[in-house]
Amino acid sequence: MGEPYTGGMVGHSVRTQLPDGTPAVLKLVWPHHESRYEADALELWNGEGAVKLLGRNAEGTALLLERCEPGAFLSTLGLEAALDVYVGFLPRLWKSAGAPFHTLEKEAGLWAQSLPREWEQAGRPFERELVDAALEAIRELAATQGEQVLLHQDVHALNVLSAEREPWLAIDPKPLLGEREFTVAPIVRGTELGHGQGEVLHRLDRLTSELGLDRERARGWCIAQTVAWGVGVPEHLEVVRWLMEAR
Repeated sequence: MGEPYTGGMVGHSVRTQLPDGTPAVLKLVWPHHESRYEADALELWNGEGAVKLLGRNAEGTALLLERCEPGAFLSTLGLEAALDVYVGFLPRLWKSAGAPFHTLEKEAGLWAQSLPREWEQAGRPFERELVDAALEAIRELAATQGEQVLLHQDVHALNVLSAEREPWLAIDPKPLLGEREFTVAPIVRGTELGHGQGEVLHRLDRLTSELGLDRERARGWCIAQTVAWGVGVPEHLEVVRWLMEAR
């Protein structure tokens, strides 16, 4: 085995190679429901806009992956160039799918159940108004979605790498089945492409406009997921406040 990559939240990856010397990556996926069907998503994408799956175990906890070289983060591009990349490849990931993937509706239901409790347990670290905004968005959006497609729910600019086979490939999908509007949430809130109200709203406006998405639904999903994932992340909560002002 070769040198390990920087540890992630739900997996451990090391450089390796195939018997013919082709560079590859061995990824061990920690047991976690968000990453449970990562291998299945990569199989469905089959290298189209995402890293190619070369092999797996039956449980999907050990994956042999195409190695992205040179492997630079999308965040190394300027904002507009990075948004060009997203506009070009996100629609390629929106494949029709069914079982075994989790649905956005059920995932959002879990956020609605756990968020008030987590906020209380954390000592009410921010205003209740943000929790209520997330719950309201979930109530309005979860059961009224459009066409269900496979989504990469964590496609921020550190989960898109430069590669040789294609210029940019997505990794670490945390797949969900849901409407397209949800997929912009990690891009809008991510600090990797700039952290300011103007930059956040520009990402929202440009992505929804050029991808033909409903801006208000996308804004609501950004609020919902960002609060659900950001109880302990002050920068993400700032994003929520900016989005709440941007009606």
